[in-house]
Amino acid sequence: MKLPKEITNGFLIFLGIGIYFLLMNVLGLADLFYLRTLNVFFIFYGVNRTMQMNLHEGETNFVSNAVSAMATSVVGVSLSVFGLLVYSYARGGDAYVRTLSETFMFGGDPSVPTYCICLLFEGIASSVIVTLMMMLYWNNKYAAD
Repeated sequence: MKLPKEITNGFLIFLGIGIYFLLMNVLGLADLFYLRTLNVFFIFYGVNRTMQMNLHEGETNFVSNAVSAMATSVVGVSLSVFGLLVYSYARGGDAYVRTLSETFMFGGDPSVPTYCICLLFEGIASSVIVTLMMMLYWNNKYAAD
């Protein structure tokens, strides 16, 4: 059984983001907030790969490709947030999240679920932006009708 390309590429996004953040943690760079924003490049990679695969398969319908690209990015972001949830509880739960929120945009004292839900919404927003940008990039390859 072959997994759909959206799930496969979403899993690649998850692996890229996970390895990137673990590497940042090992190198002691996890407190640099601007390095955290570079994870969007993994989303670009996965969405671009899905769109290339769609073109290779002959799928040129704009709407179905947009849905496919969005599904890819949402799968990747959702798996990444779930991975953060598991990792946060393995590292100490709310105490670990408090150390993350000191260098992030959260005020107050977020819990692990609150932190993950906020990151999920942020990730979905970035997924929409990346999908729209990639659809503009690939626009001349798709039939708009």
